[in-house]
Amino acid sequence: MTLETMRPTPTWDAPSYEDTVDILAAHRDELTYKVWGGDWCKDCRALLPDFGAALEAAEVPDDRIDEIAVDDDKRGPGVEEYDIEYIPTIVVLDDDGEEVTRFVEEEPLPPAVWLAEQLEAELE
Repeated sequence: MTLETMRPTPTWDAPSYEDTVDILAAHRDELTYKVWGGDWCKDCRALLPDFGAALEAAEVPDDRIDEIAVDDDKRGPGVEEYDIEYIPTIVVLDDDGEEVTRFVEEEPLPPAVWLAEQLEAELE
């Protein structure tokens, strides 16, 4: 199932986030993004369209993005396995299935920027 909220914001300005896009692009073939959210969730509607746009700008392949819809009780596939409490939550995995980092709902920066900073610190 896909999330409508992951549809990229058409007005997102990739050149304004060049560093973020470059970091996401540098790892586009080695990381998978598991995104838990709900189209009913106001935080998801506020945060995920720009994240979708950043992934699109970085040319992250669709098979590297796993969109997981949860219900309004935050139940859905992988919720228990990945200890998902808040949405949106984005878990970034390497090719061995190991968690590299995660974004949870109220980090101080937008998801793409926050994750790019974490990835740069962890992988570069």
